[in-house]
Amino acid sequence: MEEKINEHVLVLPFPSQSHLNPMLQFSKRLVSKGVKATLVTTLAMSKSMNLGSSIGSVHLDVISDGFDDDLFASSNSIHNHQSYHTSLRDVGSLALAALIRKYESSSNPVTCLVYEPFMPWALDVAKQFGLFVATFFTQPCAVEYIYYRVHRKLLELPISSTPISIPGLPLLEHRDMPMVIGVPGSYPLNFEMFMDQFSNLDQADCVLINTFYKLEEQAVDMMSQDCPLLTIGPTVPSFYLDKSIQDDENYGLDFWAADKSKTFNWLDTKPIGSVVYVAFGSLVELSEKQLEELAYGLKESNFYFLWLIRPLEEAKLPKAFKEEVAQTSRGLILNWGNQVKILSHEAVGCFLTHCGWNSTIEALSLGVPMVAIPVWSDEPTNAKLVEDVWKVGIRVKVDEDEANGIVKKEEIERCIKQVMEGDQKGREMKDNAKKWRKLAIEAVSAGGSSDRNTDELLSRLIN
Repeated sequence: MEEKINEHVLVLPFPSQSHLNPMLQFSKRLVSKGVKATLVTTLAMSKSMNLGSSIGSVHLDVISDGFDDDLFASSNSIHNHQSYHTSLRDVGSLALAALIRKYESSSNPVTCLVYEPFMPWALDVAKQFGLFVATFFTQPCAVEYIYYRVHRKLLELPISSTPISIPGLPLLEHRDMPMVIGVPGSYPLNFEMFMDQFSNLDQADCVLINTFYKLEEQAVDMMSQDCPLLTIGPTVPSFYLDKSIQDDENYGLDFWAADKSKTFNWLDTKPIGSVVYVAFGSLVELSEKQLEELAYGLKESNFYFLWLIRPLEEAKLPKAFKEEVAQTSRGLILNWGNQVKILSHEAVGCFLTHCGWNSTIEALSLGVPMVAIPVWSDEPTNAKLVEDVWKVGIRVKVDEDEANGIVKKEEIERCIKQVMEGDQKGREMKDNAKKWRKLAIEAVSAGGSSDRNTDELLSRLIN
């Protein structure tokens, strides 16, 4: 750890697990630079995860969102109705102000707020106290730049013709756009959230983004012309990258308990590169029909597979499929697990993923090629980048004869085999995955682009 810096940074993620984890990891980076960091979440989320006063070196504190005893509202807030977001703003603003006041009378008053821009009101609160304020984008630069151009009316909606040309990005079709833009009216509340991110962004002292420069060089350069960015990612536990932070092998925040022994005892028996790892994150919900196609696509691919699936989703799987998996060693179905540790296991040869940004950047950081089945939000754009820009995976094709956008088992089987088997394209994906892992490690290591940018943030804060 470097010499202690007399600064105290409050880090405020949007209250959802996929948003908490990257900002927790960034908090660990700040602490490793000698700063005191306090991660702030809602009381309901803190209760649900049985959080104490710290996670390793990062202090924890809470604010109210008005739903202190309603875990569903807090943990599923990104999908909820306007009432939750109104309460988060109104109650959260007062609670954040009270928290800052609490620390004013302590030996470590808050000097900086790092907040996620889904909550633009947090910036307004921090400025009332004269704090240095940094906003932290948790989605990739390509996606944020699309939202930014829509907000600035540089990209008019609805989009009437394709391909869509955006400086710094590949040519895009409707299917490549973030869901709220590619399918107009599909998620009106989320569209409003994504646009509101930029409502007062010009008042922030610094803008951070969870990517690394060489991964999105052109997009970062283009967006930085109007909105200067500091790339500080990937926010993956240090153990898997530069190993500079002690005891940083896990994120430390989980809604569900993982059966570690069962997971790794099973993986340890499998040959190198022989397992398809399947996971769709903490929010994605698939139809019963899609889960059936996915199950039998996995089976017909004839590879080993490890599937992490939440209990409510697992209940939709065909009974015969689950019984067959239980009777053989071909597959393992679990409700939760340590994803970065699984991805780093030598038996894993492919990641079948929804392409949420956390999952995508973890796979890139750990050198694992992907089969992409995007579902919503930023996932279609991430899948486009995975296949056509970073060339580390293949995106499934939706069956056009299916009314609800189902991906058939034959297509899933085809894509798995293309990534897993050793033909030229499969080898290229694996080689590219190794390349991006090397560049991710370079970015966060001492003197790398993300390390320098974190130092730049602290330099601006101190001066």
